[in-house]
Amino acid sequence: MLDFEIQRCTRRCAESGEELKPGDTFYSVLLSEGDKVLRYDYSERSWAGPPEKSLGWWKSQMPSASANRMNWAPNDVMLHYFQELEGQEGKQEIRYVLALLMIRRRIVRLEDTETDEDGNELLVLFCPKTENENKVPVVAPSEEKISEIQDELAQLLFANAS
Repeated sequence: MLDFEIQRCTRRCAESGEELKPGDTFYSVLLSEGDKVLRYDYSERSWAGPPEKSLGWWKSQMPSASANRMNWAPNDVMLHYFQELEGQEGKQEIRYVLALLMIRRRIVRLEDTETDEDGNELLVLFCPKTENENKVPVVAPSEEKISEIQDELAQLLFANAS
């Protein structure tokens, strides 16, 4: 498995050089350049869509310096929710997104990918805490579903710091 360090937001638009101010909507994209994965941030005005060979992209809003820091739910809560989603009708997309989040947070480890008998790609994940292996279908959410998934995960897995 390859592990990449992704740099933080530069707070500057890669296209125009303008500063991204608190409250500004911006887009981030990951591109493979040689043996590195680089992040580029774009202001909403400069965003023309993700480059053809992008590895991934997302839309964000620049937080204010005084914004409350958000805390993740404990790892056990994420794992429990992940297990609850297994086999639930209509929840494959959110389970896939949660799996990616847990990989990023190093709660689970991506061991491999495989293809099932129907030709669907599966992520093979290992959880060191539970010593369980999980196979998660790769189900990228549709544009319409993205904000719904973000809202659901935010409500369940984030809490304002006290």
